[in-house]
Amino acid sequence: MSDLATTTDAKLMEGPAFVRRQALAPLPPPTRQSGAIGWLRQNLFSSPGNIALTVLCALFIVWALPPLVKFLFIDAVWDGAGRDDCLARPDHPEMGACWAFVKERINFFIYGFYPVEDRWRVDAFFALLAIGVAWMAWLDAPRRDLGVVYFFVVMPVAAIVLLLGFPAIGLEAVPTSSWGGVLVTIVVASVGIVASLPIGILLALGRRSKMPAVRLFSVIFIEFVRGVPLITVLFMASVMLPLFVPDTWSPDKLLRALIGVSLFSSAYMAEVVRAGLQAIPKGQFEAAMAVGLGYWQTMRLIILPQALKITIPNIVNTTIGLFKDTTLVFVVGIFDFLMTIEAARVDPNWATPVTSTTGYAFAAIFYLIFCYGMSRYARMVEARLAVSDRR
Repeated sequence: MSDLATTTDAKLMEGPAFVRRQALAPLPPPTRQSGAIGWLRQNLFSSPGNIALTVLCALFIVWALPPLVKFLFIDAVWDGAGRDDCLARPDHPEMGACWAFVKERINFFIYGFYPVEDRWRVDAFFALLAIGVAWMAWLDAPRRDLGVVYFFVVMPVAAIVLLLGFPAIGLEAVPTSSWGGVLVTIVVASVGIVASLPIGILLALGRRSKMPAVRLFSVIFIEFVRGVPLITVLFMASVMLPLFVPDTWSPDKLLRALIGVSLFSSAYMAEVVRAGLQAIPKGQFEAAMAVGLGYWQTMRLIILPQALKITIPNIVNTTIGLFKDTTLVFVVGIFDFLMTIEAARVDPNWATPVTSTTGYAFAAIFYLIFCYGMSRYARMVEARLAVSDRR
């Protein structure tokens, strides 16, 4: 009996023999809480109200999507030489989108009346702009300091030389009245977006300034511009301005539109930036003063980076609105992208019941691609900044 007790005590001292040396692999989550089923339960069927909205959206998609796909793709005419190819006929009874019209007029939509032999200059401008945008948008790009110099100095000078011409180096002058289409839309949007943010920042700082004259000027400018529609600003810049200055001082029509769009957008951008400035705690200003930073150092190093990060969604929203508002320049006689579609759709050689619809569908796709791309990039930047904050 004593031997048995001694053996048992020895085994207990040695410890249990069944202890696992490695941890078990974690079990997968329940199927109903993960994967596609879990995503559907969490996002589309999480509550009775959410279920009802999901069903209504599904019914709307089922009602609207098939006819749209049928018109844009299934019954569409992709090749043709004139209106007869896009009309209904025995072998093609249903009329769909006349993409042959877009295909035949695509150069007019892109270049407008720009001389055919010089359209390579427009292509070069698009390439330079794409390089600059990619360099600035890639947050991990090498030598982004050089990218800033390229985007704000080199590229604008090269664009002016290419598009307007420079006879000294063999580039014939091309007046802005010959520009049109996507070229004008991209130029107006690019100049407006690039110019409106710094002007808006200055106006926002001026509205919060302690100097009465600066604050009064900023308030009057912002409230006046926000109180009138963009069409009024364009008319003032393009029609009324030449009445008050000599003809030799009157700027180019496109330049007047660029100034009007930039100033109009800067007033809205100023309020967006001011909202971000007001969201910064007062302690940030006091901390900057405590370490001896001046006003402009405080704004540049501490306040503005935080304010602009907070207002990224609003800045992008204003930018997208500006990009779409470029279509209004046609009211002052500038051939933007939408205006070229308006001019091309009345061509009797392509006059069909679906020509206008096809042109507008093409314009919608164009604006959707650009606006959705800007929105997705902004969301990516927001997610990256949120991750950096958590670190």
